[in-house]
Amino acid sequence: MRTYKPVTSEVIAKLKAIVGDKYVKTDHDILMQYQTDYESNPRYFHMPEAAVHPAGPEEIAAIVKLANEFEFPITVRGGGTSLADGAIPVCGGVVLCMERLNKILEVDEEGMYLTAEAGVRTIDLQNEAKKRGFLYAGDPSSSESSLIGGNMATNAGGLKAVRYGVTRNQVYSLEIVTPTGDITTVGANLKKCTTGYCLDQLIIGSEGTLGIVTKVTVKLVPLPPYRFDILAVYTDPVQALGMVPKLLKAGINPTSLEYMDNSYVRGTADYCKYNDVPHYEDGIYVIITVETYTEDEVDTKMETVSEICEESGAVDVLEADDRIWNMRRNCQTSVELISSVFLTDDVVVPVNRIGKAIQTVMEIGEKYPFEVKINAHIGDGNMHIVLCKVNLTEEEWERNVEAFHQEVYRYAYSVGGRLAGEHGIGAKKLKYMEEFTPKGELAIMKTIKRAMDPKDILNPGKVFDI
Repeated sequence: MRTYKPVTSEVIAKLKAIVGDKYVKTDHDILMQYQTDYESNPRYFHMPEAAVHPAGPEEIAAIVKLANEFEFPITVRGGGTSLADGAIPVCGGVVLCMERLNKILEVDEEGMYLTAEAGVRTIDLQNEAKKRGFLYAGDPSSSESSLIGGNMATNAGGLKAVRYGVTRNQVYSLEIVTPTGDITTVGANLKKCTTGYCLDQLIIGSEGTLGIVTKVTVKLVPLPPYRFDILAVYTDPVQALGMVPKLLKAGINPTSLEYMDNSYVRGTADYCKYNDVPHYEDGIYVIITVETYTEDEVDTKMETVSEICEESGAVDVLEADDRIWNMRRNCQTSVELISSVFLTDDVVVPVNRIGKAIQTVMEIGEKYPFEVKINAHIGDGNMHIVLCKVNLTEEEWERNVEAFHQEVYRYAYSVGGRLAGEHGIGAKKLKYMEEFTPKGELAIMKTIKRAMDPKDILNPGKVFDI
């Protein structure tokens, strides 16, 4: 990584002139909250030299131009929910905090789209759509705290991706500030377009390295009036995972298809203080949501789903009530009961390989001296692997984590998978990105980054090192 110039008193004065004195923070105690995102290991914390809270794209553009002039890095921070160290200022410099860009600007019911600033919470955007009888289908588990601009930067996935796709499938256009400080819009409110490069899709998922998202226009779909949620409980993971292709081939088109191993069933029940959940001791949960536009379709599909689950070996088929979904949404935070230091991994494989992949990772995990926990979006091939640092020295932890990663990543790529399905690369997987990404693909990415951000101002030390 390159060496940057410090954020001097002259730079601080110029930042204050752009956004106002009270929106530039340099006090050590305040900056400490920006040294990490969801990272729990202090070894990876980095302090910024200043935190700046702009009010809009013009102020952000001025800050970016200042960064190019004085050669300090900028790390954009949304809700701080990154699980890949994506919002940690690994090179110091300025953290750009987006909370003030918090307005929903337009809901067009006839055109079925919504326009919002990048600092709007995901759940607030979802609720505004719901009030009008629409669904915004992006639904990451962090929706209550993540910001919509951060969803764009990471191409967030979530609980509805099996039916509706990930964030990039929900977007018409983005307003961005480029790495050199220009304000522009990429994409358009069009159903199809072959007019040059698809720049909106390039920005989505680029983790703040190619542009700063300031405004988004997202697609809305009519809110399905009918739905059902089923909890299929298994005691054999092979049977639980073997159900997936049968369900998908039956034409059910589920909205959600989620997997929780038994360690997560017990851990999340304890965390949520639920003492009567089904099959606490031995249950593996598969949670299925189906949404429809007719009542007759609900009855038909519910019967089909129940039959498939029972025939595949489910020991119980029940309604998945609010408790079950609350447990699923708290998988990540429940790990804090076990260990203050843990590592969350995010591996994706082809959907038809997800069953075998989870079994393989479980078998790999048995060789290591830490607990391996798995929950997964099994309908789209994305599994989340959590490793808990319990009773290990730092050296033992790092050595074993590295060996585990090498095995798991090699396996994922051998079956056509990739390092991340929705969390991104950030700083956490930077070295693995260099190691496992096909060289031609990586070279194209680096060429684009160098061309768009020649001074490497935006989020350096993330995705790859140029």
